Amino acid sequence: MGDVGPCGPCTEIFYDRGIEYEDKVVNGRDLARFPEIWNLVFMQYNRQPDGELKPLTQKGVDTGMGLERISMVMQNGKSVFDTDIFADLKIFLEKETGICYKDSSDEVQSAFNVLCDHVRSSSLIIADGGFPANDGRGYVLRKIIRRAALFAQKISKNGKSNLFAELVPIFIKNN
Repeated sequence: MGDVGPCGPCTEIFYDRGIEYEDKVVNGRDLARFPEIWNLVFMQYNRQPDGELKPLTQKGVDTGMGLERISMVMQNGKSVFDTDIFADLKIFLEKETGICYKDSSDEVQSAFNVLCDHVRSSSLIIADGGFPANDGRGYVLRKIIRRAALFAQKISKNGKSNLFAELVPIFIKNN
């Protein structure tokens, strides 16, 4: 999880999309034949700042299957952003910016993806009781919102300043 803290051996589970994805590149992106969809971390140590591994008194398995990754596999998306999870957000952004996501450059597609991902993460942090602050998760939230605002400016018409905020009701409605 970082340089220090709980850790242990891990394993990943990959999905084979098939030979048709071998070395396939679309819009400059490598469409990996074997995307990772799940991981397991066998938490048994606490890594110290000096690198020493001290055994944990309570061991466990941290497992994570990405909802977006499973959706990507089930919906045969090229990336997690090519799923129904983000569809309405992208449709709104296309309408507001006049930009067709599918036909746009990698840079513009990245801006769409950042906005979709950041509206979701910031909305969930706020729903969980977080708020912008100078430390902890509040600081993370501030950075997420600032980054999203910068990407919104890159694709908005006439510098529309509330593009990111207008995504929130769409995210809430669909989730």
